[in-house]
Amino acid sequence: METLIQVVEMNGPFLSIFSIVLGVLNLVLFFILLGRCINLNKRYKKLVRGMDNRNLEDILHAHMERVAEVVREMNGIAAICRELKSITEKSIQKVGVVRFNAFADTGSDLSFAVALLDKFGDGVVLSSIFGRDDQRTYAKPVKNGNSTYQLSDEELEAIRIALQRK
Repeated sequence: METLIQVVEMNGPFLSIFSIVLGVLNLVLFFILLGRCINLNKRYKKLVRGMDNRNLEDILHAHMERVAEVVREMNGIAAICRELKSITEKSIQKVGVVRFNAFADTGSDLSFAVALLDKFGDGVVLSSIFGRDDQRTYAKPVKNGNSTYQLSDEELEAIRIALQRK
């Protein structure tokens, strides 16, 4: 303990100068850090104040409400899309037309067969047979590209053409 006291007594002036320099350095660092804290505090207040002098929390809350509203709208749109998809799958999407001359004594291809099918190949095939003295029209249901009724070659061709449509 005595040696420590002797070292302090011998180096007192140096220790005093060292302490003063260290204190001044601490004071300089303090003011630098204080300036940075003040600057950071200003930036924080500006951030928290937000746009139009509104609180950042209020802005975030408004955005979250808007996001929730958009999600609800998107869910509604998705439901409408599913419904429209269901409707369009069952609507006429594929059409095949075959014109033909049913009788040798009539001119032109005035007879025809038209297949009107949905996505699944369900629908109807319409045929019109044109003759000199009369005209006849037939409708036959089609399920999955086939019919329970006997189909003519022209009706089968109309169904084939329709089913090839994308």
